[in-house]
Amino acid sequence: MTAAFADRVIILTGASEGIGRALAIELARDAPRLVLAARQQERLDAVATDCRALGATVVTVATDVSEREACRALVDAAAAHFGRIDVLVNNAGSTMWSRFDALQDLSVLERLMAVNYLGAAWLTKFALPHLVKTRGLIVAVASVAGLTGVPERTAYAASKHAMIGFFDSLRIEIAPQGVAVTIVAPDFVVSEIHKRAIGADGRPLGATPMQEARIMSAPECARIVRRGMERRERLVFTSARGRFGRWLKLVAPRVIDGIAARAIRNKR
Repeated sequence: MTAAFADRVIILTGASEGIGRALAIELARDAPRLVLAARQQERLDAVATDCRALGATVVTVATDVSEREACRALVDAAAAHFGRIDVLVNNAGSTMWSRFDALQDLSVLERLMAVNYLGAAWLTKFALPHLVKTRGLIVAVASVAGLTGVPERTAYAASKHAMIGFFDSLRIEIAPQGVAVTIVAPDFVVSEIHKRAIGADGRPLGATPMQEARIMSAPECARIVRRGMERRERLVFTSARGRFGRWLKLVAPRVIDGIAARAIRNKR
């Protein structure tokens, strides 16, 4: 495998666990300059140690992307430390598991929109002048739920639809400046995000509702994402079901509704 990201300055949010952690380790083998961000410093430090062992230069910045000024501070820290920014990976995310009619805490809608959509938009705004200079790459880790409806994930799907709409629109605006946008639409992936999913009462579930033995591992997902980043692809699916579902929604929307309902009912 060629070292496509050698010496590249890469900001990666949500880097302490799940897809973000796996992607940090996957990219670290190229000896890039990583700026890893997440809320918990201790977990970030552990990931940074693993990445340095693989050859990466690493800076960690404890960041809550739902706070606009924290997003600005992250970009400023990356630019100040390394002098440029080549890649921004908007990976930080939060999710929910509840029927909408059972939802007791409506602030869930605001919380997920802030983390999944607004945080990515704010980071992109602050990083864009740097990315224009390097003709860089923006990566938006969204979800297949950003392309089709998913029951019990209404607020999550809404935030990911917003994210995809934003980055699809932005791609057209900034194409003349040489900045590429890669949107990633993962299917279900083994991740701590499911344990922290917000339930009907507004509190984390504490245990994953997924049958993890039946879904993709985070390292496998990271390898697919990395390949899409190398190719600067427009849209990256991590499963055949995701690719097929996008087409099926156009020609047989009721069928894809049924598939989504069964997937959640079977928790996979």
